[in-house]
Amino acid sequence: MSKSLEQSWYSGGVLPKVLLPLSWLFGGISATRRQWLKSRSKNNQLPVPVIVVGNISVGGTGKTPLLITLLDALRQAGYRPGVVSRGYGGKAPKYPLRVESSTPVEHSGDEPLMIARQSGCPVVVDPDRLRAARFLLVDTECNIVLSDDGLQHYRLPRDIELAVVDGQRGFGNGYLLPAGPLREPVSRLSSVDAVLVNGVFNGMGSSPEFGEKAVAMKVVARPLLRSLNGKPSIALRDWQFTRRKVHAVAGIGNPQRFIDTLTGYGFQPELHAFPDHHQFVASDLCFDDDRAVIMTAKDAVKCESISREDCWVLDVAAELPDSWLMEFLEKVKVISDKKSVRC
Repeated sequence: MSKSLEQSWYSGGVLPKVLLPLSWLFGGISATRRQWLKSRSKNNQLPVPVIVVGNISVGGTGKTPLLITLLDALRQAGYRPGVVSRGYGGKAPKYPLRVESSTPVEHSGDEPLMIARQSGCPVVVDPDRLRAARFLLVDTECNIVLSDDGLQHYRLPRDIELAVVDGQRGFGNGYLLPAGPLREPVSRLSSVDAVLVNGVFNGMGSSPEFGEKAVAMKVVARPLLRSLNGKPSIALRDWQFTRRKVHAVAGIGNPQRFIDTLTGYGFQPELHAFPDHHQFVASDLCFDDDRAVIMTAKDAVKCESISREDCWVLDVAAELPDSWLMEFLEKVKVISDKKSVRC
């Protein structure tokens, strides 16, 4: 996907209007496919609660930090959660693939490997998420399944749907692909269980599609910079003032949020943006100066074998209202109890 096309979704221009007929075609095909797969999914029910975390737009919204926060909350509540994912950016020799900390990132994809390492929960990747979920239930002792970026994977039955919205970018021009950034129309949000808004929402905070489902969410930086070369971590507040000019390397959906975070901590980042799920090579991290390189955790799992000496990782975490987390866990308990009775 060209950068100029993506920019036109959020800044206006003629190109999106030219592409509108293709968006109408995409919308029609997607709606037909959605209805067909949903009707079939009724025969594919799983014996444990299934929670889908996703979004209706392309690009980064904060899904992965949210997923990791939910995994942590579920484990603290006594559940044994597992994750299924498509594994974008990876190609396994065979599916389903159980992702371990040592799994090659080219097999698992960046996000599944990051989730497995940060959460300690079992993760299975497969283009067929239903097959991945069934494998997860046989191969592990998990009693609840979370689907990463699975909102549009209707073959997988689900009990709870959580949609994440980037408050900064919103829905762009509101058009479906390829004229706009939307995978599904905004009206799709009326059928999910909650809309997690990452940051202050620009322009549609009172939208009827949100209603009372909107939940404020923040993705915040952890207070440490983690070395990619085995050095001790450095507290952000202890980073030398004379080294505030850094190279910010990002192969993510919305690098501007990464830049804003670094700037907020007093850094002067020079952005080196790459496509989402980019497979890094050593030359991507080579620059004609001695400035440090800071990258996201998602990119770091792909750069461990090629990183230069002064490479650092900025980890982030999703913060959610305690009241909503309590409601979420109560809903999970009700669903889990019902499914236990059926078994």
